[in-house]
Amino acid sequence: MPTVQFRGREIDCEEGAVLRDVLLAAGLSPHNGRARRLNCRGRATCGTCAVEVDGKVSEMISRERRRLSLPPHSLDSGLRLSCQTRVEGDVRVRKHEGLWGQHVDSERVVSEERDDATGRV
Repeated sequence: MPTVQFRGREIDCEEGAVLRDVLLAAGLSPHNGRARRLNCRGRATCGTCAVEVDGKVSEMISRERRRLSLPPHSLDSGLRLSCQTRVEGDVRVRKHEGLWGQHVDSERVVSEERDDATGRV
């Protein structure tokens, strides 16, 4: 059973589970700010659930590749859409700054610094 590490928590999930669903079921969000309420609900159209993932996950599909090729993202950022990423082994997930989590060059990582209850740093 794979383990997802996010915001200082470890979440067990089934192999093949969608990362976004795993996080939401654990009471965590792959979204920043208003995107927690205003997002595409897993259809890969908004890009606000983009996260950095280290570990064994599914290959990127065309829908995800298409969205990540549009601003403010770029395919070479290393980000994945949590709504299109399936967990295939243990993973560590980090959420970066920006509405879309697109600031991968920032030193701050939102997921490890924000309080889940208040959303404040």
